[in-house]
Amino acid sequence: MRQRNLSSQHKRQGKKPPPKRIPTSAELQTNSEEESEPETSVPIPNGDVEHMVNHETSYKDDVDTRVDVEHIDEQNLDSLTLPAVTKALALNRDGGEQLSGVQLEDLIGMIKNAERNVLLLNQARVHALEDLHKILSEKESLQGEMNVLEMRLAEADARIKVASQEKIHVELLENQLEKLQNELIQRGDSVKNETELYKNQNKISKEDALLAHDSRVHSLSKEVDSLRTENLALRNDIQALKSMLSNVKNTDERMVSLENERSFLESSLKELESKLSASQQDVSKISTLKVEYKDLWTKVENLQLLMDKATKQADHAISVLQQNQDLRKKVDKLEESLEEANAFKLSSEKMQQYNELMQQKIKLLEERLQKSDQEIHSYVLLYQESVKEFQDTLDSLKEESRKRASNGPVDDMPYEFWSRILLIIDGWALEKKISSNDAKLLREMVWKRDRQIRDAYMACKEKNEREAVSTFLRLTSSQASPGLYVVHIAAEMAPVAKVGGLGDVVTGLGKALQKKGHLVEIVLPKYDCMQYDRIRDLRALDVTVESYFDGKLFQNKVWVGTVEGLPVYFIEPHHPNKFFWRGQYYGEHDDFKRFSFFSRAALELLLQAGKKPDIIHCHDWQTAFVAPLYWDLYAPKGLNSARICFTCHNFEYQGSAPASDLASCGLEVQHLNRPDRMQDNTAHDRINPVKGAIVFSNVVTTVSPTYAQEVRTAEGGRGLHSTLNFHSKKFMGILNGIDTDAWNPATDSFLKVQYSANDLQGKAENKASMRRHLGLSSSDDQQPLVGCITRLVPQKGVHLIRHAIYRTLEMGGQFVLLGSSPVPHIQREFEGIANQFQNHDHIRLILKYDESLSHYIYAASDMFIIPSIFEPCGLTQMIAMRYGSVPIARKTGGLNDSVFDVDDDTIPHQFRNGFTFTTPDEQGVNSALERAFNLYNNDKEFWRQLVQKDMNIDFSWDSSASQYEELYAKSVARARAAAATASRGT
Repeated sequence: MRQRNLSSQHKRQGKKPPPKRIPTSAELQTNSEEESEPETSVPIPNGDVEHMVNHETSYKDDVDTRVDVEHIDEQNLDSLTLPAVTKALALNRDGGEQLSGVQLEDLIGMIKNAERNVLLLNQARVHALEDLHKILSEKESLQGEMNVLEMRLAEADARIKVASQEKIHVELLENQLEKLQNELIQRGDSVKNETELYKNQNKISKEDALLAHDSRVHSLSKEVDSLRTENLALRNDIQALKSMLSNVKNTDERMVSLENERSFLESSLKELESKLSASQQDVSKISTLKVEYKDLWTKVENLQLLMDKATKQADHAISVLQQNQDLRKKVDKLEESLEEANAFKLSSEKMQQYNELMQQKIKLLEERLQKSDQEIHSYVLLYQESVKEFQDTLDSLKEESRKRASNGPVDDMPYEFWSRILLIIDGWALEKKISSNDAKLLREMVWKRDRQIRDAYMACKEKNEREAVSTFLRLTSSQASPGLYVVHIAAEMAPVAKVGGLGDVVTGLGKALQKKGHLVEIVLPKYDCMQYDRIRDLRALDVTVESYFDGKLFQNKVWVGTVEGLPVYFIEPHHPNKFFWRGQYYGEHDDFKRFSFFSRAALELLLQAGKKPDIIHCHDWQTAFVAPLYWDLYAPKGLNSARICFTCHNFEYQGSAPASDLASCGLEVQHLNRPDRMQDNTAHDRINPVKGAIVFSNVVTTVSPTYAQEVRTAEGGRGLHSTLNFHSKKFMGILNGIDTDAWNPATDSFLKVQYSANDLQGKAENKASMRRHLGLSSSDDQQPLVGCITRLVPQKGVHLIRHAIYRTLEMGGQFVLLGSSPVPHIQREFEGIANQFQNHDHIRLILKYDESLSHYIYAASDMFIIPSIFEPCGLTQMIAMRYGSVPIARKTGGLNDSVFDVDDDTIPHQFRNGFTFTTPDEQGVNSALERAFNLYNNDKEFWRQLVQKDMNIDFSWDSSASQYEELYAKSVARARAAAATASRGT
């Protein structure tokens, strides 16, 4: 197909006379400040060269057309620009402000030079393309010759093999001949012995001997004849063998000649490779000519702008002249009126009348002045009275504010302070130092941020624990709860135990709900690999919680601490299998047992601590066991105040296991292994924790509205679409937010320079600094930089990421990738790419996770690519926009809910914030990348506005937390209404 395109292009070129070729490109006037395509040391495969030729050939049609037009109109170049110049001169003559002749001539000369340079550049480009076509045709013909010679070489090798086999066959025949000769000699000896025996017998009996002799002679004669025939056959075989040996010798000589021919072919191949490298250099020269053409075209456009400005100045001069003429007319009229006024002043009668009128006006003014003095005096009295009343009101307001301040909430203490007090109270309750009722009342005071409990805590800092307990007990009084009591039971929490987005959601949502006045607590496993330095005031309670598992009771040590201002309970199981002392969070063979144990222990902690939460929020399959455990086992025990909310962050992971494994945590297998409960939809002998949570929870959410629609289909639901559709009334998608305190370029300590949407200079400085840090080229500060931070798994579109690296390089950009893969063959593949670009000026791959470098890449990148095959929510695109990096994303899941294409006319302008594509293939990536590069290179002002718009988008947790708050409130209200109805019925 490509050869056909090249040949048809060659035919189109043949229809017009070839323009005159330029000796060098040094005569062209280029702009050194414009960017050029980067040089690369990467070897280009043959397929890539053909692709480049096709691209150049498709572009060549436009070039040829332009060259034809300019070649035809070369004699009329002056007519292209002179009318505008003539018009400008005419306007200058009419307006009275003329341009100098020298400037005009310089301007016309610059335009002519630019147009000639454009013509010369087009001609040079055409010839370069023709040379490239010839080189490729020569390459194809040489390739054909190489193929013929390789076939001949293969035939020679085959002949050599046949000759060697024949030689072996001849050696075997020679051995057989020697054996036959030995046999003949032995037979001759036996004949002699038999004649002697015959003579002896002749002496004994002549008659018998004569008869025997006749018969023996007859047999011997036959045997001799047979031996003679056999000997002749052997002679023929020997002759044939000799001829075959001579053929073998000839074959050896042919083999030597073929070896010489092969060495000649190898030298020819080297020459072809040198020609190919020369052709690649020609291709790079063509790319430089392309850049010079762009520079000259930009100059022509700039000159046209200068012409437009000159025309506007001429028009302005004409308008100024007309205004001067109008002013001249007005001045003449004023002079006439002034002469009339002077004549009027000279008349004495009119002057006297004027004086009388003025005296009357003065009297009227004096009367009005006296009345105004009286009114002002009355206003002053009223003002004094109002000031007195205002002072009295102010004093009363101050008194009321003092009273309210003594009884109102304290707002000047951080959330971490209140979380510390709450953990102290819960510790006393678990250790049975205070009653559950007193603990509840004290929690409510902490909940409302009561001033009294703040003062009591500050006063007890120097006291012992007994005195502190008695001080706090004196504060107990019944008070109404100001908000909801929410407990998150999860396997992750950022930053202490984070694997993916789950940890960010637990922390971000918890902090946002806490700011809205709700009491939020977190329950986590106590992993050995947590970041303990990010936990404040970590301590173990002097109490253990017993929980059931595998038919036994196991003790659990409870630790408390604050993370990001949130109170957190860490459960450390005293189980012989050391469930959470494995050096990693997930990926163990017994993960099902580990997290079913934790889910039951967490509910046991809430029960024994006497907690009465309004909402228990569990996350993903690891804590999905909470929902059936709560309703089947713990609600009957008295832990019955809560509604269950379950959030699935990725339906790809469902934690299914053999149904028998469910019995370990105390749940009844026969009761739950049913199609309408926990039985897996694809295997009836397995149970599915995620399905169980969907069935048993009061509220089910996922992490974006679009993903909520996708998982209700057979393709996206991973076997759970029928269950989700059945429970669709309680299922919805809420888009995640990001922690805008942790991800804030104005305060980010990982950055070299902080910046904001109103001051983008710092972003450019971070880009230059990161280039130096990673060893990338800094020669062109306007060269676009594409970033990518991701886990290299199939879900993230690793094949599209790989393609984007090479496509970015082809378009003259730079690419930085940060991330690693748990899949061995993917990790090895990207390690190979990293080695290929190890010392490259424009590509860098860092195959690990680095927290500080991730902040750096977000700040330095101009664009960020997220080509996910499916994406439940995605936080990368939100963080990228927060740092002013424009996203290039596929329309799926949460990406579809947060990235809107700048060219989509169906989207209001204020919401367009990036570039999107639909199909998960290379064409989709190419389209989005090319549109992004085109906008970045050609409209800097629009790009700056786009960056500022993205940085000002609110991706905080405030909006998402409000939606969760509404879901919580509705669920709790329904439960209380049902409880009230039930109580009235009884």
